[in-house]
Amino acid sequence: MKLLLLWLINAVSLLAVAYLMPSIVVNSFTTALIAALILGLVNTVIRPVLILLTLPVTLLTLGLFIFVINGFLFWFVGSFIDGFTVLGFWAGFWGAMAYSVISWLLAGIIVSGKD
Repeated sequence: MKLLLLWLINAVSLLAVAYLMPSIVVNSFTTALIAALILGLVNTVIRPVLILLTLPVTLLTLGLFIFVINGFLFWFVGSFIDGFTVLGFWAGFWGAMAYSVISWLLAGIIVSGKD
């Protein structure tokens, strides 16, 4: 149940990012649900591999390169989902930042730490 709630929170966060940033477009709530699911899968499977492969650069930049990886993955997901458009890397970079902050805030407000 908690996983479904977090999925809905991420979809709402994606809609909020699209509302706040004109360079990110989400056509419908269904598209936001699909994009949130794909973003979660990409962040679970591909992101750790990319972090491992770019470990020297990440260490040289004191971890700041992870923001670049997040922006790239956000832009990557926007490139192949119909109805979810991210207009360039920098839109993906700032969109990923806003998406994480909004998701974190909503999850902290809605989901309690106790089960």
